[in-house]
Amino acid sequence: MNAHALGVLEFPRVLELVADRATSALGAARVRALTPVTDRAWLDAEHARVAAVRGLREGDQPWYPEPVPDATAALTRLRVAGSRWSAAELRDGALLLRSSRRTREALQEPKRPAVARAVLAPFVVRLVDQRAVEDAIERTFDEDGEVRDDASPELHRLRRELRKSEGELVRILERAMAQLAPHLRPVDLSITVRNGRYVIPVRREGRGAVGGIVHDASASGATLFVEPPAAVEFGNRLRELEADAQQEVERILAALTERVRPLADAMIEALAALTELDALYARARFADEFDCASATLVPADEGFDVVRGRHPLLVAQGIPVVAFDLAMGPGERTLLVSGPNTGGKTVLLKALGLISALAQSGIPAPVGAASRIAVVDDFFADVGDEQSIEASLSTFSAHMKNLAEIVRHATPDSLVLIDELGSGTDPQEGAALGWAILEALTRRGTTTLATTHLGTLKELAGQERGVVNASLQFDAVALAPTYRLVKGIPGRSYGISIARRLAMPEAIVARAEERIPQNERDTWDLLERLEARENDLEAREAETTAVLEDARRRVAELARREHAVHDRERQLERASRQEARRYLLDARQEIE
Repeated sequence: MNAHALGVLEFPRVLELVADRATSALGAARVRALTPVTDRAWLDAEHARVAAVRGLREGDQPWYPEPVPDATAALTRLRVAGSRWSAAELRDGALLLRSSRRTREALQEPKRPAVARAVLAPFVVRLVDQRAVEDAIERTFDEDGEVRDDASPELHRLRRELRKSEGELVRILERAMAQLAPHLRPVDLSITVRNGRYVIPVRREGRGAVGGIVHDASASGATLFVEPPAAVEFGNRLRELEADAQQEVERILAALTERVRPLADAMIEALAALTELDALYARARFADEFDCASATLVPADEGFDVVRGRHPLLVAQGIPVVAFDLAMGPGERTLLVSGPNTGGKTVLLKALGLISALAQSGIPAPVGAASRIAVVDDFFADVGDEQSIEASLSTFSAHMKNLAEIVRHATPDSLVLIDELGSGTDPQEGAALGWAILEALTRRGTTTLATTHLGTLKELAGQERGVVNASLQFDAVALAPTYRLVKGIPGRSYGISIARRLAMPEAIVARAEERIPQNERDTWDLLERLEARENDLEAREAETTAVLEDARRRVAELARREHAVHDRERQLERASRQEARRYLLDARQEIE
């Protein structure tokens, strides 16, 4: 896919939003590696998997991924005969085995939705359950990650002797310090270890009073760290015990490594499955938090229908977003969106591109479930100011370079997004170039969305089959955008109206209006009336919808009350019958 277009659309930033919702570094990396594809079978399967994980997140006991350690390098090395895992690698191995087992158990629980269990079954078969090996490793280490004393009888014996010898050595050193004259003992220092040997601190002038071996000195040289003669033999014994204990630890680690080695391939597969499940979880969580849906995917030549589309980056920033509905039928190839600046045209282009890119990456997009999204073979975008100082390109030249690439490489199955087509040069030349570009793309059958301020381009819809005008509504009274898309009606820029509102001197505004041809002003008036009528119709529709919703709520409430009354009647009837039976039984007993 076109990396430049995806970058312009800020697709990597959206992927980062999704990756942030993974629970492991491996899962996040897997999300970041996603890119739009055209394989419909893979896409359908991937969206089904995300839907299954969304189902697992619901209910009283939602599923969460287990921790996934990055054991890739360690597992690869484990395949080499004679290699040995470190203590940290063994602990990661145990964590991987535990996560694999627990995930396997969780995904097989009968209480989980049957559909989710069926869809995720291929992951289950890749997960290993080696509880014996897992327990053997976990029994070996304490909570600090150190090999436990009872990991083997020999290690237990060696460490017991080590502690005993250490205690004896400390007592010898304490006696040696006590025998020193007070002025030869640094008051703020005590028994310590230097170069692996237990020593006592002695002032330099007391060196002869102690004898033994000097192992270190203070930074000033005033204090020496000395191993007294009486401590040397015990120190040697301590070093021997430490070496023996370390050798036993190495033997234990090697034995555990050999227990794990036959599982290397299975653990690599389990790690891959856990990583993919975490990536699915990240996508499911993103979909839930951003109110996304796995829309129906259709071929590019069938058009698309986006319902309640939203720009994910704006949603992430907490900015109030007006959802848009946008459909293009099979016979519609180019949508030309016009309207004032700040009206949301660029946001619309980017949102549509991101929605398509997300859907084709196996990620639910911020749309309604009724949406139909076309699967395109590539994305092309010329959006924003891409002026390049390094390439000595002006803004207009940069746009022309992008547009030339688009015209050369876009196919009938591509999605092309062009912002402010024809801008940056003489309006007449810009309109002519824009006209020719859109005409070529439309006749090729490429799905194209373009925005423009140029009035001439709006006439293309009336002369070229497959081109449709659209506008983002603008409140002509408040001079503020409503961000609602209206298909079939071109928009006007409202430049003079906005200038008047922003306190441009009236004489300047009036003179500007005089410069506008009368037929153009008549067109503006017509568009303004159409927009006002559209706004009025939408307001009435919203009012009607609200009334209908209120009526539905009232009907539902009445039905609920009626049901409650019927339930109460049945309860009273049952109670009356039971009371009558008791009365008859009591009467019979009295007669008898």
